[in-house]
Amino acid sequence: MPNLQWTTREALVGAVATEDGANLFRLQVGPIEQRLRDLPGVAGAVVSVSLPDTLLVGVRERQAILAWAVGDARFLVDRSGVLFAAADPAAVADAHLPSILDRRAVSAGLGIGSIVDPIDLDAATRLGSLVPADLASAATGLVVSVNDASGFIVGTRPASWTAVFGLYTPSLRTPAIIPGQVRLLRSLIAGREGDIARIILADEKSGTFVPRVTPAP
Repeated sequence: MPNLQWTTREALVGAVATEDGANLFRLQVGPIEQRLRDLPGVAGAVVSVSLPDTLLVGVRERQAILAWAVGDARFLVDRSGVLFAAADPAAVADAHLPSILDRRAVSAGLGIGSIVDPIDLDAATRLGSLVPADLASAATGLVVSVNDASGFIVGTRPASWTAVFGLYTPSLRTPAIIPGQVRLLRSLIAGREGDIARIILADEKSGTFVPRVTPAP
């Protein structure tokens, strides 16, 4: 059995599910490979028979590209959008994985084995890859979240301004506009970052901002 990071030995043994002393001449490896691939952390599996009495199991695990936070739970997400393992905050930080805070009501039911919508995954991947330098921002970090009312939002750490990127759809308003929105955001905060509270990016060409309230003297 291979040593894996996200899949336990017990889960692998349960998926292989062959009895001791089974006749390997009659063993069909296809169903075993499918059961292994059904495990949340497994991206691919190859099983072969080495006569007279050895079953060889090769497993390829999923690779995390994002951490997806829903309430108090955090999950690792791979390139196909599968939430395949619970994410430890320290491990996420050590791996420098972008984190998405999902505050939508429908996402309360997400768990290991769930799949992120492809449009959401595309938007989250693009926005999660941003760093302050991409915006010429003085912030030390960026925070990406998504909610029902505003869609995707990028904020700063420490908290300063927030930029509403909005909701995306497969055709009318796709994540392909995000690079243009980023360029627009950069131009809007240039020279006035400390004076802005909120930016709304309607598309890659249209954006407005709300100034920060100045305390009365």
